[in-house]
Amino acid sequence: MPIQSANINRNQRELSRDEAFRINGKVPSQLVEIEESVLGAMIIDNDALVNNIDRIMPEYFYKQENKEIFEAIVALNSEGNDVDFLTLTNKLKQRGTFDAVGGSAKLAALTENIASAAHIETYIRMLAEKYLQGELIRISTQTLTEAYAPTTDPLELLDKVSTKILQVNDLNINQAEKPLSMLSLQTLQEVENSMNSDALATGLPSGYPDLDNITGGFQPGALIILAARPAMGKTAFALNIARNMAVDFKKNIAVFSLEMTATELMMRLIASESGIEAQKLKRANQLTNQELERVKEAAHKLSDVKMYIDDNPGLNIMELKAKCKRMKKSYGIDMIFIDYLQLMSGTDSRNTNREQEISYISRQLKSLAKEMNMPVFALSQLSRAVEQRGGRKEPMLSDLRESGAIEQDADIVMFIYRPAYYQELEDENGSTEGIAYINVAKNRSGKVDKARLGFEDRFVRFSNLSNITSNIGANMVFDDTTEIKPIQSKQNNISDNVLPDDNAAPF
Repeated sequence: MPIQSANINRNQRELSRDEAFRINGKVPSQLVEIEESVLGAMIIDNDALVNNIDRIMPEYFYKQENKEIFEAIVALNSEGNDVDFLTLTNKLKQRGTFDAVGGSAKLAALTENIASAAHIETYIRMLAEKYLQGELIRISTQTLTEAYAPTTDPLELLDKVSTKILQVNDLNINQAEKPLSMLSLQTLQEVENSMNSDALATGLPSGYPDLDNITGGFQPGALIILAARPAMGKTAFALNIARNMAVDFKKNIAVFSLEMTATELMMRLIASESGIEAQKLKRANQLTNQELERVKEAAHKLSDVKMYIDDNPGLNIMELKAKCKRMKKSYGIDMIFIDYLQLMSGTDSRNTNREQEISYISRQLKSLAKEMNMPVFALSQLSRAVEQRGGRKEPMLSDLRESGAIEQDADIVMFIYRPAYYQELEDENGSTEGIAYINVAKNRSGKVDKARLGFEDRFVRFSNLSNITSNIGANMVFDDTTEIKPIQSKQNNISDNVLPDDNAAPF
């Protein structure tokens, strides 16, 4: 049957492997003898069983009776019982599958035809590869079928397929389910590592100890939202964190800038490295020879920091996910920054209102964080309600713009609040001049609190109060494409790093 004529659409269930084989009119060769050798090794050698049972999935067995026998072995092992000819016979009878698998003759043949379990790891790898081959055939067949359907959204299908391919790639090393026995050991190891470490952050550190003390760092799979009204410094603070991670902690960072162009960012970052304001760089004929040398020196000081920037202004959520997966594979990125959420679009906003679209984007960002097992840091606008209410203008969760789903999906929600901006010149800590609060209003895995940082309005720079003159910069270099490649440098020390003050509003 030609693939395009198969009666399957995008809303139907997933194809099974057998259905995919029938549609293609052929079945790949199977390793039935290898399946039986693996089963025989587990029956005759307890070490082979214990050391390898968690590396095999029932789906590795193409022949149904072999799959039934393996599931009976798994059941015995889970109950703490030994596996041998007699216990396996009894378990199969309890499950009502003894005769179906071939009875005593089948079990006897499994043990008689294998002399030792010495090659079981090789056999398991062969079964895993055969299973992966079958999964690729199944996914490819389903993809072709759905691609021919006139109602299929190509971007949604691309995201769906890329996710499946990544899952298939991990099948031979990851388990779909993790038993408590495994999780308890992993958790205990994390606790012990944390006890032996002086670091405030168990996740990726921000470079701001007061903030890391609240969040514990940004954890894999977490969606972090940083929200503020315009002119509060959202992009500046996000870039400060990205810089700290990339330079100080040697992490690979992806930045998606939907608001600023690469040229604008480059001007700010060169200014940051040279200590010369961006406005002066734009009017380069005003630079002195000494200042020009500082600009050149700053360019040479751009280190081999692994930061990759995409400034495509029309990015939608499915394109973002596809790019992140490619960058993970190509560059091994550790964290994703997005500036900013409301500038993104869904795949098709014609039949949805803006609130539904933002909700969809928010859910997809959380899905992306979990799929890629890394933090996703997204900037968000706040509604005008902040400035319209009386009293303190401190943001609240209800101020998140356009969708309550952002609060629901996020693991951490942070707000930037600068009291002096609203002429609130004193608070319980004294003068608010040069002070910014990072209010952690939601923290799924920890406490909610406020980090008090220094803020230098002229340079739009956030600093630890214990080190107001700490260097903040970003070692990146841009080419003419939307993705920015890092360059090599002989120096890694960053100095005189300031974020310039030009006509663009602090983001």
